[in-house]
Amino acid sequence: MSPTQTAALLNDWHIWAAEHQLAPAGNWRIWLFLGGRGAGKTRAGAEWVRAAIEAGARRVALVGPDQQAVREVMIEGPSGLLSLGPLTRRPRFEASRRRLVWPGGAIGYCFSGEDPDGLRGPQFDLAWADEFAAWRHARATLDILKLGLRLGEAPRLMITTTPRPIPALKALVDAPGVVLTRAATKDNKDNLAPGFVEAVTYEYGASHIARQELDGELIEDPEDALWTRAMIDAALNRPAGEPDRIVVAVDPPAGAGPASAECGIVVAGASGTGREAHIVILRDRSGPGRPEAWARAVAESFEIYDADQVIAEANQGGDMVRAVLQAEHPGLPVRLVHASRGKRARAEPVAALYAAGRVRHETRMERLEDQMCSFGSAALSVSPDRVDALVWAVSALAGTGRDPRVRVV
Repeated sequence: MSPTQTAALLNDWHIWAAEHQLAPAGNWRIWLFLGGRGAGKTRAGAEWVRAAIEAGARRVALVGPDQQAVREVMIEGPSGLLSLGPLTRRPRFEASRRRLVWPGGAIGYCFSGEDPDGLRGPQFDLAWADEFAAWRHARATLDILKLGLRLGEAPRLMITTTPRPIPALKALVDAPGVVLTRAATKDNKDNLAPGFVEAVTYEYGASHIARQELDGELIEDPEDALWTRAMIDAALNRPAGEPDRIVVAVDPPAGAGPASAECGIVVAGASGTGREAHIVILRDRSGPGRPEAWARAVAESFEIYDADQVIAEANQGGDMVRAVLQAEHPGLPVRLVHASRGKRARAEPVAALYAAGRVRHETRMERLEDQMCSFGSAALSVSPDRVDALVWAVSALAGTGRDPRVRVV
């Protein structure tokens, strides 16, 4: 084949796409693509936008969980819009103006699920919304986005996301005018690293997280879990307040080798005291269970957030925990706490604070949220290190005589 023919072949998405990556036929308004990690959602979304631009679309909304995700995944990622199609027809990215401009004059505008009001005013004939279940203000942002789809003869929206049972997504699944595509990670196996599917299947098996993150299933909150998605959504939408004290809570793993569990690290702050205290969860910085890794993450968190204290569980060797932390950061103020009750008993007062509207989340923290919404149920198949750290942080900041029962070592 000639170079021109070869290029045409390589750029013909219909030849290379899996069936689930092609837009459904029919007169639909919203295409909802629920897929596991690596199922080909991003490529499908970007190719759908590219095809629509070549068919005449002129104003496109590109919406992700935040501006960084829009740029690094939807635009500049390996399957992003800057990587697709003939070089002469690819857009240029104007970072300062947060927009893509195609050679034919079409423009793609970048928006964030953290800022619903950013979508007020503009109008579009096309929109691609990525990782919708990770948006901080999912329902509000989607509502305003849909009101802006008012150009052209048939404005359309594509939503690509790994499913999580947030209320906005559950409502969308059953909404009129929505067509649904489902795909699992294994459905895109040929385009993933060798052995990846086998490795994650072995690690997660048929667990709750595997069904959600790999199979792309929309799993309901377990009935016996202490937290629900609705509680977390409410925590995300509470008004902000400046904390007057901040702690970094750490739940060290029992093992110290490379295969040990994660280390739970949560940064939280509070204003007020006792029953008047209002808590804000600032960040989940949990990570690898190696001592040098989690000690570094704790020390960095302490500095970044100008924290007052580190709260560390002492059950897994209190003196060792203190020594590891202070070796990384000499003089680090470490308060050791000892668990005298079971995990659920310690967590129940914290869940009650969420139900009472006294805890706010600064941002989406997907892995922490997933643990919270399966904590206390049979659906939780991994060690709840992130939730344990959250519980220690909130308990220390709430500080009433009965809530929590914390014994200082």
